[in-house]
Order: sequence, then structure tokens, then C-alpha cells
Amino acid sequence: MDAQTTFTILDWVVLIGYFVGITVFGLWISRKIKTSGAFFLGERKLPWWIMIGQAFGTGTHAENPVAQTGSTFHLGFATIWYQWKNMLITPFYWLLAPWYRRSERTTIAGIINDRYGRKLALVYTIFAIAFFVFNQGAMLKGAGKVISVATGGNLISPNGVVVAMTASFILYSVFGGLIAAAYTDFIQGFLIITLSFMLIPAGLNLIGGFAGMRELLSPENVATYAAAVRAAAPAGEVVVPGGDVGTSGFFTLYSDVSGMSLFVILMLALNGVIGITAMPHMLTMCATGKDERSGRMGQTYGSLVKRLCTVGWALTGLIAAAIVVKETTILPDSEHAFGYACLRLLGPGFVGLLVASVLAANMSTCSNFMINTGALFTENLYKTYLRKDTNDHETLIVGRLSGLSLTMMGVVFALYVDKVLDAFLFTETLAALMGIMFISGFLWKRANRAGAWAATIGSFTVYYALNYLMTCQGSDGGFRQLGDAWSYLCHSGNMMGFLSTGELKLVYHWMAAPYGLATLVGFICLIVVSLLTKQEDPDRIEKFFDNQLRSTDFENMPAGEPKPLAADIGHDLVFLDLPGWFTADRWRNFWKRYHEDVVGFLLAWLTVGALVFLAWALMQVGA
Repeated sequence: MDAQTTFTILDWVVLIGYFVGITVFGLWISRKIKTSGAFFLGERKLPWWIMIGQAFGTGTHAENPVAQTGSTFHLGFATIWYQWKNMLITPFYWLLAPWYRRSERTTIAGIINDRYGRKLALVYTIFAIAFFVFNQGAMLKGAGKVISVATGGNLISPNGVVVAMTASFILYSVFGGLIAAAYTDFIQGFLIITLSFMLIPAGLNLIGGFAGMRELLSPENVATYAAAVRAAAPAGEVVVPGGDVGTSGFFTLYSDVSGMSLFVILMLALNGVIGITAMPHMLTMCATGKDERSGRMGQTYGSLVKRLCTVGWALTGLIAAAIVVKETTILPDSEHAFGYACLRLLGPGFVGLLVASVLAANMSTCSNFMINTGALFTENLYKTYLRKDTNDHETLIVGRLSGLSLTMMGVVFALYVDKVLDAFLFTETLAALMGIMFISGFLWKRANRAGAWAATIGSFTVYYALNYLMTCQGSDGGFRQLGDAWSYLCHSGNMMGFLSTGELKLVYHWMAAPYGLATLVGFICLIVVSLLTKQEDPDRIEKFFDNQLRSTDFENMPAGEPKPLAADIGHDLVFLDLPGWFTADRWRNFWKRYHEDVVGFLLAWLTVGALVFLAWALMQVGA
């Protein structure tokens, strides 16, 4: 196939047609939005298949293929663990999902208010709004990079795409609410899956299959390519497949050559399991289904569908690397690899279709985030501190306008951020540090607000202090290992002078050691301070945990009658108040009480195993 060098008229027809179609559909769905409950939570009536589509669509945005394809292009298939680290904890989603529905709140800040009080709920609200701003910025910049490169690189800049896309998704986001976001996510999910693998057949055909790919990416060929392009391009303006670490890890599922050591993978997994619990949109992902199982299935299997697509993105990165070696093409940025592969491998019309899917996926995800941002502002700021007696109509208006206004801040962040992967890991790390207090509130009844404050302040302080330390200029100009930075600090002889050479930044490149130590400090602070300070009000804590022990599958109980105990129908929660497992009472009638948790958890692990085996098997082809 000859390279497509322009974005053709047919591509424009497909792009505009799809954009108009999905926007009209979203506006058509929005006619159902009459109340704030429908706008923010879809009245908690979404079926399981829409929940899967919502979780997949909301969790999959343009920065995912951009970051994964770019990382694989540069450092090999083992970088799949940057995104697969969440797959190792995906089975836990099955156990965690009921937390949110049983809390019976509109936002996670509301849950924190129930558990720790108003002040920490306010802190979380500010964090959550910042989280949505940063994530929307990362999504918009990721889409900008894909669309800019896929349209030929000269038609529109990445920042131009950011501005244009913002104007696009706002059109139906303000009116459609969660229902429009969920249904458009479901439709677009099929397109994202198809296009995640569409590049692979054409790419393999161009490079001679898996055997040809292995030959092109052999150390000898990559070295020859590197010498040629570095002679033709100014220093620092070219990215060579394999980077500075060679090519020995290109086709391995696990390799520390790419920087993905076992320790890094474990820290990424820890980052994921703690962070996912406190991500502000988790409540809409888990609590908006018609029953608890719908929320479990949506978050668990919607996420696993994304892990399947990650295999396609990683394989596309290898294909892109082989193509640039074969054709001696120069890419100045590894994150251009996905857009370059689209431009090189897809014919007229198909590039437009892929660009449309990137645009639409970001529109629906930003719509979901915009709704959640509006809910946070309305429920936890406006109604709590400004107008406590507002009616539902006013709540709906404030939710729409606040979501719109705060979303515009995401555009500013998108124009600021450069590396999409750094922004992606940064937002997840912020959630993980906030998640220490959130997850502890469910796992340990003794956790209190003083411990939560200590955990949050301590973990953030340590995280930024250690990252700052690693930017200080040692003998080689900065450090890759925390131990080296600490050793140099202790033996520098001029500690203040050494520390003055560091760089204070909002977004640091993610590294395992600073994150791991920050998390450890956070949990230690929470435990120690909670034990040394006054307990929370026992009645309030008992009410909080009593909600978690009752099923929400029975919504229309007679007035004053409590919901049935989840244990009576096999829906008791394994992953709740973990110290309770040291008592005999928690082990009585185990299977009868916990079979929903246990069966679903095991089935999710079987699915994870199947995906890992698939990826391993692909890397053996052509060997």
C-alpha cells in the first residue's frame, strides 16, 4: 500500500458524517434529561451491557494508544505494563464496585464526608476537580497528536485540535448528561475495538509478517538505521527504536531492559489498585447500573476489553518501529508513532474513520468527566457552602454551567502538557495518594480524620520531595535511581547548594521508588495517627458500614424498613473491614455469604490469564 500523504476529501466526509451523527444521537438521548438525578447518575437504571460500554469508553481515550504505541515503538513490547499494571488489579474491581452503590451518594466527596467529615470532603472536591482538569488536558493533547499526524502534520497543529475538539464535545455534553455519555460510549466502543486492530494486518503485510518485523528490528538493522538518521537529522531531533537501551527486549512480554522491572510493575499495580478507588468518576462507573452486578460487570469487563485493545496498540508500536527502520523515516517524537502508522497504513476514508473514533471517544469521555465535575461543584461546594436549600431545577442548571466552566481549564492544561504518558501517570498518581485515606476508610474501621489528614499531607510531601531530589544536578546531571540521589545528598558536603539545583515541577516523570516510598509513608501516617488520636463517632461509623452490609438491589422497600442484609443473598463483601477476618464470625457460612464475590473474582482472574497468554503467544510468532 502506498503511503497516504494527505487527508482526503473522502476522509473529511467520513469525519464530518460521523461527528454529526454521534452529536445528533447524543442530543436525541438528552431529551430524557429532566432532573439532576438523571443528569448526574442516569437514575441508576443503566443495563449491564451499557455499563461495560461506559467503563470501556470512559476509560479509553486518545492518550492510551498514543502513549502505548509510542512507548512500544521506543522501548519494546514490555512497556505494555505501563497500562497493563491495572489489569493485575482488575479482578479487584469486582469486589470494590458495590462500595459506591451502597454508599448512596452522588459523588465520592459525599462518601468521604460520611466517613471523615466536611473538611476532608472539601479537600477531595478540590483534588477531584483538578483531576478532571488534568485528565481532560491529557486526553485533548493525546487526540491532538494523533489527529495532527494522521492528517499529514501540516493541516492542523496538536494545540489547534485541542481547541477545536473542546468546542465539539461541549455541544451535547451540556444537555445530554450521563445517559447520553453512557450510550455514546457504548456505540463508540465497537469502533475503538475495530480500529485498535485495523492497522495490524496492513502493517504486517508491509513489513513481511512477524518474521520480517523481527528481522527489521534486529540489533544490526536498528544500529544501521540509527546511524543513517542521526547523520541526516540534527542531534536530539530523532527518536530511534530501542532508544538508549538496545533492542534485546523488543519482543519480550516482561523485560527490565525497557525500564519495566518487576518492582516497577508492582509499584504501578499498587498505584492502580489504590488510585482507582479514589478516582472521581468511579461512582458513575459502578453505581449507575440497575443493580449491583451491572456495576461489577461494567467496571471489571469494560476494563478488560481495554486491556485487549492494549495488545493491539503495543503490536502497532512494533510495526511502526519496523516501518521506520525499513524506510529510514525520521520521527522526532515517539508519541507520533500511532498517528504515523495511521497515515502510512490506512487508505482514504479509513483515516477519517480512525480520526472520527479518536474525536468521538474523547468527546464522550470528556462529557462524562464534565458531568462529574459539575456534580462535585454542585453537591459539595454550591449546595454545601453557598445555597443549602436549592431546588432540583437550580441544581441541574448549576451542574451544567459549572461543568462547562471548569472543563475549560482542561484546555489550558492541554496546551501546557508535552508528554502525554507523563500526564497520564501523573493524574493516576495523584489519585493513588488521595486513595490512601479513601481505601483505608473501607478496609479499617479505626481509620479517622486525623489519620486521613496525616496520610494525605505526608504522602504528597514525600512524593514531591523525592522527585525534586532526583532532579538535582549531581556529577552526571540528575539521577535515575533514588538511592544514588540520596547518597549524593548525604556526601555532597554542600547540602543546600546541591538542593538548590533541583527543578520544582507540577508534573514529574513517574518513577517507582518515589511513589512507593510516598505510599508507604502515607499508610504509616494513617495507622499511627489514627491509633494515637480520638476515634470517629461510633454511631456514624456503624451507620457507614451498615450500608455496606445491605444490598441495594431492592430499591423500593416500604418506608422505614431497612434494605435486606447482603449476606442473606450471597452478596456480602469480602474486601471490607479486613481486620474483621481475624474474628471467627467472618468465616461462618463463607460460601453462602460471599459466593457473588468469590465466583466473580475467580472468573475475572481467568480472563486476565487468557489475555496474558494471548500476548505471550503473539510474541512467540516468527521467533
